Amino acid sequence: MSKLHLKIDGKEVEAEEGATLLEAARSAGISIPTLCHHAELQPHGGCRLCTVELQMRGWKRPVVSCVYTVAEGLEVITRSEKLNRIRKGILELLLAHAPDAPLLNELAQEYGADKNRFEQEGSFCIHCGLCVRYCAEVAQKHAVGFIDRGIRKEISFIPEIAAKECNDCKGCFPLCPTSYIQAAFVLVESLAFPRDSK
Repeated sequence: MSKLHLKIDGKEVEAEEGATLLEAARSAGISIPTLCHHAELQPHGGCRLCTVELQMRGWKRPVVSCVYTVAEGLEVITRSEKLNRIRKGILELLLAHAPDAPLLNELAQEYGADKNRFEQEGSFCIHCGLCVRYCAEVAQKHAVGFIDRGIRKEISFIPEIAAKECNDCKGCFPLCPTSYIQAAFVLVESLAFPRDSK
């Protein structure tokens, strides 16, 4: 693969063709926050926290860095007043669902997000999709998935599969940024998994 050259925060960066902006930035030691990204999984672009700005011909355009691939001569900005506002707003929305998640609180402190800005829902799931994608792409078990859509969207275990597969796997547990998946598993295990007849 050929090497491409771009600027990230004014720094000259060389990246492999096909790499994402997030990968290029990280390879150059430039930090961009993410919640739904994991190196083992296909890029998803769900949380939007990794949004950066492309600077081209005098104008700027926001793009999601974990899915946007590098191109020769791109100029990228990873921190600006506008990007900080975007990230702050995203974090405030997510904190309404998982107000006590340590990772969210750490990012909230960095971006000045108010965890009480929105009424708390207490669902504890931020719909990053890491558990669903890990189960499908890496474990290839398909034991957990999304149900419904929009504001009613939830993570759900498929009891028939989860009862056989999850106890020996639990590979998605450490990926969850709010620890919700562990609690959801314990609940579905107690309510829906088949019991021994002994």
